[in-house]
Amino acid sequence: MTWWESSHGGKPVQGAFKILKRGIADSTEMRKGLGYTIAMAMAYSLGSLMVPILIQQILDKGLVDGFRPRFVYTWCALAAVGTVLIYLAGRMTFRRMVSNSELALRSLRTRVFGHIHRLSIAEQSATRRGTYVTRVTSDIDQLLQFMEWGALSWILGGTLMIGTLVAMFVYSWRLSLVVVLVILPVIFIMRWLQRGLLAAYEDVRNRVSNTLSEISESVMGAAVIRAYGYDERMDRRLKGAINAQYRSIINANKYQATTLPISDFFGGIAMAAVLFVGVVYGPGWGMSAGEVVAFMFLVNLFLQPLGEMAETFDQTQTAIAAWRKVLGVLDIPVDVVEANPGVVLPSGSLSVTTENLRFAYREGGLVLKGIDVDVYAGGRVAIVGETGCGKTTFAKLICRLADPSEGRILVGGVDLREVETESRRRAIRMVPQDGFLFDNTIGENVRFGRDGATDADIEAAFEALGLTEWVRHRPRGLDTQVGERGENLSVGERQLVALVRAQIADPGLLILDEATSAVDPETEAALTMALERLSQGRTTLTIAHRLSTAERADYVLVFDRGEIVERGNHRELVEAGGIYASLYRSWLGNTQPA
Repeated sequence: MTWWESSHGGKPVQGAFKILKRGIADSTEMRKGLGYTIAMAMAYSLGSLMVPILIQQILDKGLVDGFRPRFVYTWCALAAVGTVLIYLAGRMTFRRMVSNSELALRSLRTRVFGHIHRLSIAEQSATRRGTYVTRVTSDIDQLLQFMEWGALSWILGGTLMIGTLVAMFVYSWRLSLVVVLVILPVIFIMRWLQRGLLAAYEDVRNRVSNTLSEISESVMGAAVIRAYGYDERMDRRLKGAINAQYRSIINANKYQATTLPISDFFGGIAMAAVLFVGVVYGPGWGMSAGEVVAFMFLVNLFLQPLGEMAETFDQTQTAIAAWRKVLGVLDIPVDVVEANPGVVLPSGSLSVTTENLRFAYREGGLVLKGIDVDVYAGGRVAIVGETGCGKTTFAKLICRLADPSEGRILVGGVDLREVETESRRRAIRMVPQDGFLFDNTIGENVRFGRDGATDADIEAAFEALGLTEWVRHRPRGLDTQVGERGENLSVGERQLVALVRAQIADPGLLILDEATSAVDPETEAALTMALERLSQGRTTLTIAHRLSTAERADYVLVFDRGEIVERGNHRELVEAGGIYASLYRSWLGNTQPA
């Protein structure tokens, strides 16, 4: 079972310690300077141990047998210096941990983000987008809180407890055994709580992902929700996710609420036991009053990390649950393995051939079933069919957003899996149906099409598609802000910008997914002209929603339930009287005036 499978309902395959061990092993930044951090923590512990020892010396040699001012003042000064050194060691340890944690988690966030983008559409379609967003944001934020405080608390507290325990045994092994026997049950109780707390926080991370997905969906679909009166339905869904998260957090906090009283309870018993045994039996064991007082200070130092254990323990389990989720994403295999170095595709139009192409998403049956296509270089092919027949999946495979389950794709005579990454991205461009734009200007969105493109290049691309006048009539020309996802523009206008972005890349193979939304006549005319110019000298595969596009194509492929059931030019298919002819008659009926 993989990490990803375990995070989707299976039993976790690795425990908390192994998760932490792997997380640190995978992080170069976290390991760097770890020895220095531990050394500073040890210095902090040694400095803390100096104070009880100095107090014992002052009591036994400076006060009990008569006040000795010079001795007392000298040792008090040493205690003051020790306190300053303790502060400096703690501060340096904290700064080192924070610096390394920030660097390590910045790198981890980047790695996870990059890994998600390398996953195939088969993998991405199986997981809600909010889940991936949570992995990159909220889960890593939880790790950051742990690394900057929880991990530091474990290092400082651990070294302090070990050093203090050694000092306690030096002073009195009998009193030390009393402390150990009283505290020992805490270890077993904490182990039991840790298992429940880890499972509880595993559920919390899942609930946070679900809540974020619901929020993201409701925000992105706000216009549709209001227009169709889905407010109450979405409100119930969102409140349900929030309430589920609330219940999950309350359940996790039950364990935390148990931890704090336990540490305080056993700590109090330990102090009381030491005080009683030390006073009653200490003199008989040869312990002076100063040694008993110093031992009490040592016990207090030993119990101090135990008192902080509730918060640290809780934070640790949260971090482990988050780390398991993050590592789960990194363990998802990347199906599309890039060929670098690989074959460089030639410039100019490219042929496309598919041989027995089959594809299935992670859940469900085959979406494409034995697709055989041979498109000559420079050909214009229209792909038509009912919704859900596999047209868009076929187009995505040609862009290598995923690899086929069976068969192969040849572009320019080269297996697509053997093509060098940058060459493929330069030679093959897809203009999606929604014309996705980034929250920037028109000019900058076009510049995404080619690194290093100048303003002159952008203007030339608009000129090549006959859209110079269109862009000049925008409020600020190329500097017009398009808004998030291009919402300041209409669907047709977003398509125009997306077409120019494809034009500036100068691909040899162009894949177009026509927008189905109605556009005004002026924009439709601009789109038609831009598409015609963009297609010149290039191989074009168009997912045609308006069959007027299929009429102008050299060749038409008719998809039905994942198979190509008809192929030929427009006239031949209409005369054949099959599925295409039926689609064409239906389209004519919808476009002709009533």
